[in-house]
Amino acid sequence: MSAAKPLSALILAAGQSRRFGGGKLRALWNGRPLILWALEAALAAPVTEVILVWGGDPLILPLLPPDPRLETVHCEDHLQGMGASLAAGLGAIDPNSAGAYIFLGDMPRVPIMLMETMAQALAGQVQAIAPQFDKKRGHPVLLSAALFSKLLTLKGDQGAGGVLKDLGERLILVPAPDDGCLFDIDRPDDLDA
Repeated sequence: MSAAKPLSALILAAGQSRRFGGGKLRALWNGRPLILWALEAALAAPVTEVILVWGGDPLILPLLPPDPRLETVHCEDHLQGMGASLAAGLGAIDPNSAGAYIFLGDMPRVPIMLMETMAQALAGQVQAIAPQFDKKRGHPVLLSAALFSKLLTLKGDQGAGGVLKDLGERLILVPAPDDGCLFDIDRPDDLDA
């Protein structure tokens, strides 16, 4: 895989926030709406495009700053779960993209300093790279374009976890500096963590 090929980023932000009570990605975490933390991380990655997939909460859209790399895609089937969100995002990716980082909109502390290391690891037989902390695989995950067709077959609330599980040595885990790759916001109480 040529290093000259572009990389993309998807931000999955189409969930219903049921456990949170709705409006989760607009909630403030450390003084800013939660979605902006995920967007900042995605824009810090070595990517030529960032595709934010939204669903049930159009009120996140006015919060997004202008950036020529940012595109928003509405997932019509967002009620079907993460598989539908992934498919909507993958359908909007530049066909020349060598791979895509998958960011989750409710994870404000992902290890930005690892993005370049992850990009450099996407070569040869490697099909996915993920940060790891305390022996747990975290986010974001960088997926080779070779996996996109498999990801498009996911149904319901399936994420990429099942596809990653089957990769064996084609998945590289990069040590994360802290638990930010595992930290997400599910309930209002988590905003204080």
